[in-house]
Amino acid sequence: MARFLPESYHNVLEIGCAAGGFYRSLKQPCEVWGVEPNTNAAHIAALSLNKVIVGRFSDVIADLPDGYFDLVICNDVIEHMNDHDAFLRDIKSKMRPGGHLIGSVPNIRHITALFKILIKRDWEYSESGILDRTHLRFFTKKSLLRTLREHAYDVEDIAGIGSIIRYGIANKPTALENLMYRTITLAVVVLTLGFYWDTQFPQYGFRARLA
Repeated sequence: MARFLPESYHNVLEIGCAAGGFYRSLKQPCEVWGVEPNTNAAHIAALSLNKVIVGRFSDVIADLPDGYFDLVICNDVIEHMNDHDAFLRDIKSKMRPGGHLIGSVPNIRHITALFKILIKRDWEYSESGILDRTHLRFFTKKSLLRTLREHAYDVEDIAGIGSIIRYGIANKPTALENLMYRTITLAVVVLTLGFYWDTQFPQYGFRARLA
């Protein structure tokens, strides 16, 4: 996600900062706040970040200063929200004009999800991955773009992350399984003349600017 960072930022807010690991990807001196619902992770993050607020964004929004942040980070967060539209609307009040929002969401058109839906004819939640049982929202590149634009964000960059063709699948333990999925995905992309190009990406990352 570091590739989606804007060139300049000073006051940063990370929603769902976990233990503060993404802080190390920030390349310039800046003030960094975090919001994290997991108390243990928040305590670890507080060792690195300037300020960490424990709770969900919707519950602690009043504790965040208005018009203060020029960069908001929401990696692997929006899909867990009860109302992602409310977040995309409400976070604007905490951002400076021209500030940036970056984040990532799972791609429901990933080949593994399509395989379960179209071939196995099933929608089985799991402990992790695209169909993580804690995911409340699902996105494609098209729906993500539409959602951001409906909330009047200027989308500067959007791209797939972790191509299965290039990297395989991290949770597949054998080289044979990885080779199978990579070959199938490549075949699908080629045979559809690129129409299913997006099926290789488990996630999409984006950078959007607040007008």
